Amino acid sequence: MGIWIAPAGLVAVAAWLGFTYNRLVALRNQVQNAWRQIDVQLRRRHDLIPNLVETVRGVMRFEQDTLTAVIEARNAAARAQGVAEVNVAERGLSEALGRLFALAEAYPELKSNQNARALQEELTTTENRIAFARQLYNDLVMRYNTAQETVPSNLVARGMGAQPAVYFEAAPTEREAPRVDLAIR
Repeated sequence: MGIWIAPAGLVAVAAWLGFTYNRLVALRNQVQNAWRQIDVQLRRRHDLIPNLVETVRGVMRFEQDTLTAVIEARNAAARAQGVAEVNVAERGLSEALGRLFALAEAYPELKSNQNARALQEELTTTENRIAFARQLYNDLVMRYNTAQETVPSNLVARGMGAQPAVYFEAAPTEREAPRVDLAIR
């Protein structure tokens, strides 16, 4: 009977190693898939921006610097590679778009332009999709990183050379609470 305990123990350890390895691989693949979903939405966003800029260009004749900044930020975001670089580039693009939308409010012609409104609505919908995809991605990053750091799966993670995934972080402007001024003037 004692002869069977050692082989049974080895089989149990091997099964656990295989299960843990497969779980880490599955989590890594889920993180990569979630990133690809974010990438799809970011590309959609990048494709909409030139159309929006062309639509507002004629009306916003005096705002060429803002339009140029949006296009430059869009191009930088489209060229970015990897989570950290994309994160920084997308923050810059969000800020440039925010300035464009704020300026657009001052142009009544744009408010009544159906194409501009439709493109703004498409961008808003895309921004919401990006937010949902980012939330899923960050949830999966948390699960993957936690699995790498907790005992005993950290032993397998270290053995397979697993690296922590990078979170997709909010832009600093998204962290700030909006300012409300209720003063009567």
